[in-house]
Amino acid sequence: MKKAKLVLIGTGFIAGIHTESLKRFVPQAEIVAVFSNSEANAEAFAKKHGIPRWGAGIDAAMEVECDIVDICIPNYLHKKAAVAALDAGRHVIIEKPLCVTLSEADAMLEAAKRNGKKLMYAEELCFAPKYERVRALVKEGAVGEVYMLKQSEKHSGPHSAWFYDINLAGGGVLMDMGCHAAAWFRWMTGGAKVKSVQAHLSTVLHKNITGAEDNAVMIIEFENGVIGVAEDSWARHGGMDDRIEVYGTQGLCYADLFMGNAVQTYSKNGYGYAMEKSDTTKGWTFTIFEEMFNQGYPHELQHFVDCVLKDRQPLVTGEDGKAALEILYAAYAAAGQGKKIEFPFSPDKSSKPVDGWIKG
Repeated sequence: MKKAKLVLIGTGFIAGIHTESLKRFVPQAEIVAVFSNSEANAEAFAKKHGIPRWGAGIDAAMEVECDIVDICIPNYLHKKAAVAALDAGRHVIIEKPLCVTLSEADAMLEAAKRNGKKLMYAEELCFAPKYERVRALVKEGAVGEVYMLKQSEKHSGPHSAWFYDINLAGGGVLMDMGCHAAAWFRWMTGGAKVKSVQAHLSTVLHKNITGAEDNAVMIIEFENGVIGVAEDSWARHGGMDDRIEVYGTQGLCYADLFMGNAVQTYSKNGYGYAMEKSDTTKGWTFTIFEEMFNQGYPHELQHFVDCVLKDRQPLVTGEDGKAALEILYAAYAAAGQGKKIEFPFSPDKSSKPVDGWIKG
């Protein structure tokens, strides 16, 4: 079996998810090295996961011969790592959001075009099995003509401190999780053009540690008449909650990735692991089963490896990542100005999305 050689950049939570997904579900991929900003972290990660080579720094990662670079590092480093990898002749799959600014997005897309390499935006909701079953039902006509989509993702806060720094992340919960909704709405509507965006943002739980929003509601109006409603929160206790709703003229679908796939458990004294972001396992909890599989991580990685080995275009591209980022810019501006933002919308490409909210 021909295998694609892959270098992983990052050793945090999402890098662990990608690594386990690749090792368990993608036999056509071989992780040949892992790199971090800390060689000690990279070494510990490599030894834990049986990866033969490790090191520190983006430049050092480019010295390893491979087919794919998988980027799982903080937002502000996305552009640097992606452009370096593309210019080194590697195909790139990159975690959400695509990057911090639209000018960075343009540089990444230009690097992919300049080098003739694939750039996939790793939006796992487009590959989550349950959500893909919903999309198949919609395409089959099971719910009639869709007029409204809803997507929500909520928990009590991110894994790492950098998420709370707007200079490193580009925004708060909307940047972190609203990007899922923006991409999934476009996925469900076949890339329909956006007509307008409005949003309400607030900081309700993490006021002492961030200048970013930790609770957000975003409404997107598409030119085809579909309305997308996104609810995202870092202020919701009880573990991860991720769900969708699809409303059509002849029916509807509800689906969730965590509680609907979990074992309902009661434990007087608590136990090991229930689900991502769950802060206790005492009392009634939802014990997740095959968490990463349900979220679609193995499927998106398998898809990209197939695209590289068979020279096919990814279903979710860097352009899709940029389109999702443009929606977030409009949402922050809408919240800052207290009004609906009509498209076409042309923000300052060098500014951070959250600047539109903070500066009004």
